[in-house]
Amino acid sequence: MRIDDLLRAGTTHSFEFFPPKSDDESVVLERTLEDLGPLRPSFVSVTYRGGRASRQRTFDLVTQIQRGGHLTAMAHLICVGHTRAEMRDILKNYVDAGVQNVMALGGDIPDDPALVASEFRHAIDLVELAREVGEFSIGVAAHPQGHPRSFDMASDRRFLAEKLELADFALTQFLFSPEEWTGLVEELGELGITKPVVPGIMPVTTLSGIERMTMMGTRVPPELVARLVNADRDGGKLAVRDAGIAAAVELCEQLLDARAPGLHFYTLNRSTATREIYAALSH
Repeated sequence: MRIDDLLRAGTTHSFEFFPPKSDDESVVLERTLEDLGPLRPSFVSVTYRGGRASRQRTFDLVTQIQRGGHLTAMAHLICVGHTRAEMRDILKNYVDAGVQNVMALGGDIPDDPALVASEFRHAIDLVELAREVGEFSIGVAAHPQGHPRSFDMASDRRFLAEKLELADFALTQFLFSPEEWTGLVEELGELGITKPVVPGIMPVTTLSGIERMTMMGTRVPPELVARLVNADRDGGKLAVRDAGIAAAVELCEQLLDARAPGLHFYTLNRSTATREIYAALSH
């Protein structure tokens, strides 16, 4: 099914995976897909790590899921570093494989000077090309705290609005407070954009995860940091994990109360935390 149709039909819940690059990772992912299957997600998305080999693994996993007939899959595509001819061929391959849903991303500027010459600068360029090639349902990324390369929040929101005007929906980078989502939606609304923006959820279950989140471009709120630090002091690693899961459940409930169109879980190819959060929510 098309994800824009699913969002129009009601609240969605979705999971994100990355393509395995080893036999061990494949085993973990297969187990995770089996564990999460009974939760009947609205759709799943498959990231693209970068490079030709990773792009093929994303294609293989998306088409494998699609052929299974039980899950709706969305492929992540990165355009920076590619020519229009290359991206057109990639999109046509997805059309031929019956994949209807794509996530249009700009991507990081490659370190390899040979790859810097690109016919794409931003994700909006890929959205425009995807519209030319097929009848895709197109998602784009939104950063509640602002894209790392944005000059300021005003320009960030303006560029996001222009991108989302051409796309069908947005998925946010993981966030940690309902106000991050409601503020983003209100700011887009002031720019005339009312398309669905689905908040991204990733529980922080270790103290080291706090620093990792920051390195990935998202600041963990001081109150959540304090909650996890206190849990560690009182009960160690297991208490930190429990506190992180509880905080994620509270966030999901608050987002649903605020009428978020869905919840998108960043699984890191593991199922346990996602299943615990999902089980704790009222359905």
